[in-house]
Amino acid sequence: MGELFRSEEMTLAQLFLQSEAAYCCVSELGEIGMVQFRDLNPDVNVFQRKFVNEVRRCEEMDRKLRFVEKEIKKANIPIVDTGENPEVPFPRDMIDLEATFEKLENEMKEINTNQEALKKNFLELTELKHILRRTQQFLMNLLEDPNSTLLEPMEVNRAPLRLGFVAGVIGRERIPTFERMLWRVCRGNVFLRQADIEDPLEDPTSGDQVHKSVFIIFFQGDQLKNRVKKICEGFRATLYPCPESPQERKEMLAGVNARIDDLQMVLNQTEDHRQRVLQAAAKTVRVWFIKVRKMKAIYHTLNLCNIDVTQKCLIAEIWCPVSDMDSIQFALRRGTEKSGSTVPSILNRMQTRQTPPTFNKTNKFTSGFQNIVDAYGIGNYREINPAPYTIITFPFLFAVMFGDLGHGVLMTCAALYLVLRESRLIAQKNDNEMFSMVFAGRYIILLMGIFSIYTGIIYNDCFSKSLNLFGSGWSVRPMFSPNGNWTFDTLNQSRVLQLDPAVDGVFKGPYPIGIDPIWNIATNKLTFLNSFKMKMSVILGVIHMLFGVALSLFNHLYFQKPLNIYFGFIPEIVFMSCLFGYLVIIIFYKWVSYTARTSRDAPSLLIAFINMFLFNYGDPTNKPLYTGQSVVQSFLVIIALACVPVMLVVKTLVLRRQHMWRRQLGTQNFGGIRVGNGPTEDEAGIIEHDQLAQQTEEEPEFNFTDEAVHQAIHTIEYCLGCISNTASYLRLWALSLAHAQLSEVLWTMVMHIGLSSKGFFGFLMLTIVFFFFAVLTVAILLIMEGLSAFLHALRLHWVEFQNKFYTGQGFKFLPFTFESILEGRFDE
Repeated sequence: MGELFRSEEMTLAQLFLQSEAAYCCVSELGEIGMVQFRDLNPDVNVFQRKFVNEVRRCEEMDRKLRFVEKEIKKANIPIVDTGENPEVPFPRDMIDLEATFEKLENEMKEINTNQEALKKNFLELTELKHILRRTQQFLMNLLEDPNSTLLEPMEVNRAPLRLGFVAGVIGRERIPTFERMLWRVCRGNVFLRQADIEDPLEDPTSGDQVHKSVFIIFFQGDQLKNRVKKICEGFRATLYPCPESPQERKEMLAGVNARIDDLQMVLNQTEDHRQRVLQAAAKTVRVWFIKVRKMKAIYHTLNLCNIDVTQKCLIAEIWCPVSDMDSIQFALRRGTEKSGSTVPSILNRMQTRQTPPTFNKTNKFTSGFQNIVDAYGIGNYREINPAPYTIITFPFLFAVMFGDLGHGVLMTCAALYLVLRESRLIAQKNDNEMFSMVFAGRYIILLMGIFSIYTGIIYNDCFSKSLNLFGSGWSVRPMFSPNGNWTFDTLNQSRVLQLDPAVDGVFKGPYPIGIDPIWNIATNKLTFLNSFKMKMSVILGVIHMLFGVALSLFNHLYFQKPLNIYFGFIPEIVFMSCLFGYLVIIIFYKWVSYTARTSRDAPSLLIAFINMFLFNYGDPTNKPLYTGQSVVQSFLVIIALACVPVMLVVKTLVLRRQHMWRRQLGTQNFGGIRVGNGPTEDEAGIIEHDQLAQQTEEEPEFNFTDEAVHQAIHTIEYCLGCISNTASYLRLWALSLAHAQLSEVLWTMVMHIGLSSKGFFGFLMLTIVFFFFAVLTVAILLIMEGLSAFLHALRLHWVEFQNKFYTGQGFKFLPFTFESILEGRFDE
């Protein structure tokens, strides 16, 4: 359980894998996902590693599978996902897989080629059929047109005019430009007739539906014929031979129709065969993908290993959690047995001073909160993990800003839906990025909704209305008139009246829980809530920051840094407690010590806090809270100011003194006398050289200037940050009031309109208004305001809380695992 509050203890281990068992052992390690392999060949080119050919073969198989998958999706065939986790194929099975994929790819390419050729032939025959039909109609219309002189003789004494023509098909969108070009190039000496083909035709190359038109061009002479053909070629028009006699056209049309029928039958058979092949592939393509990519991942990992001189053993270095060493041993044993090897794999822990990666074990509940922390920065190794505390503080601070009972219930119901149906929603594998992000944070939203219900009860706020469950603590008794109490005439003649809690019989006592509902109709509601929520924000902020400083103590104790405790933690906690902890105390003191009768004489805490820093205790406008206040406050300020030089100077001087002492101790000698069986002079030189190299590698040279500047920056940042961070928590007050006011404005301007109407028209109006009220509530108050409060709570944790104890400069533990492949994330 202790590992929840600190990252897992990691170790560097060395693996000795037999060549014949290495593949199966790495496969088993990928299944459990508990080790991170280090690259032992950083200077070796990726194309010069041992298993580069196997990786290329896997990439080629992956390419073929992507081609098949693309064809399956093009055919709108669903890929079957049974959730099966296939075992990694043995290396000897790669040949069979390659043969299967090669056969499937060749078959699909052959089917596609044949189908494209058949479709192209079918398109040409269809276009020719339309040309033959339209050409007959064009010629018949020209013969029947009395105004047409194209086929009549020009003069009696001259031969009749002999016209040639070409017929073809062109894209419908090119017709206007095509006609203008013909007119300009041929100078009006051609005659164009065109008609649209009603049904769209399928492009055999792209498979798109295109709209085309049939045209016939009449001309005279070979010169115009050449011009017309070149223009047709430029506009990608397809020309078809068309007989001149009607009988030949009729016979040709009959032959074309017969060929179209035969071709359609062949196309249907080809498409059926293609569908059967793709449907069979769709049942196993996911399993194939997983197998191939598991193999590829294994060979990538094997390329990170070293090979000994005998070529019989692979050496690997891994980072792994100490608690999982037994599981890793069992996995290596299973891999060895699966490969049939008789030599066991060896796992040895190594001693190293390298910084291990940071690994925090999570589950579906804690993963969202851990992601919030990791977004700020991966924690240093074995540093205190803020995630367990964020589980409570994050939704609570969110709820302080978002507190509304009604909105909290809506948010909780939405999160409960995602939580209760999470298995079904995971199985659906929704690719929507926004939904995936919300679904991943479903437990965060659930806790935010529950805490919002709690703060909504405290604020007594439900859709901007208060709930009077226990009866108000205020009472109005119109009894007497002469002594200042109200009469019925006073109530009838006055729009605004003031309830004085100091009058007996008016204030019965505090409301049992939360804010008294009578404040919802009070004119000074904002004044009261401003004071209450502002002080509450300061109290919560100071407690939150003090808790963060207290957590830093556990870091110093764990890493055995007593100087950080004496000259870091203690001055920091004393500095904040003397100033802002004292502010929290006097807030509570003022709440407790002043009653309704004496509240008008209560001094201002803000002015008292400012005077505390200025040592100004003679202000007649602000009386002291208690006797001896000036002495206590002066003492606290002096103590706080005394902590600053301790943090600023003392720690640096002590570090310099320790460094000088170690340096002096290391340079002591024995006057050149060799004692006992110590090392010789040559051996001593080698040992000294190794010690110096190790020292320069592990313990950098102490630089007093850098250390002093670093400590000065940290001290100034902390002291000024205590002030700015405390002020930053006032966003709890600001956003809470903003949310309450938006909710009240929405109710007043929208819902109030529907409730003010009566009768059937009023019911209809209420229905319409409630629809808009619900939409605006969800869109503005739940989504927009919720996102705003979420971002502000995120900032309070990252900047104001975590910077007190969390460095966040580590690097994440990235284990070798097949989990991403099993989840369907095929892209690497």
